[in-house]
Amino acid sequence: MKDERLIEAIEKHSQIEGSLLNLLQEVQQKFNYLPKEALQEISDEMNIPLSRLYSIATFFKNFSLTPRGKHSIHVCMGTACQIWGGQKLVERVGELLNIKPGETTEDLSFTLDTINCPGTCGLAPVVMMDKEIHGKVTRDKVAALIKKYQG
Repeated sequence: MKDERLIEAIEKHSQIEGSLLNLLQEVQQKFNYLPKEALQEISDEMNIPLSRLYSIATFFKNFSLTPRGKHSIHVCMGTACQIWGGQKLVERVGELLNIKPGETTEDLSFTLDTINCPGTCGLAPVVMMDKEIHGKVTRDKVAALIKKYQG
């Protein structure tokens, strides 16, 4: 996968003891997931068993081995959000984008996930679009948010 961005990241992090997690985070940020070719190249260049890289990548929830959408949609499923309609928001996003939690749209625009609680219970139900928190979200508001991020 001789990608310049990957080679730069490997060179930068191979000089720093204990920076493997930082390298994987940087690769995830550059590609929006951890491509198997990138993991193989890291393994080869840094003399790290591929199994160790996969072990790390599957242990931490923020890593993905499959392509993720340009935008992430996180619907809170904590107690307050569930009471105020969190599940209905998950269903609405699913209807609008034809995906289920954990899935990504075919055009790689959106990935839908559920979260337990971002700590904003007073704003329930809550939807995070990328890193932006939206509170008191309704079915209509979630549709408008998706439309805003599609542009």
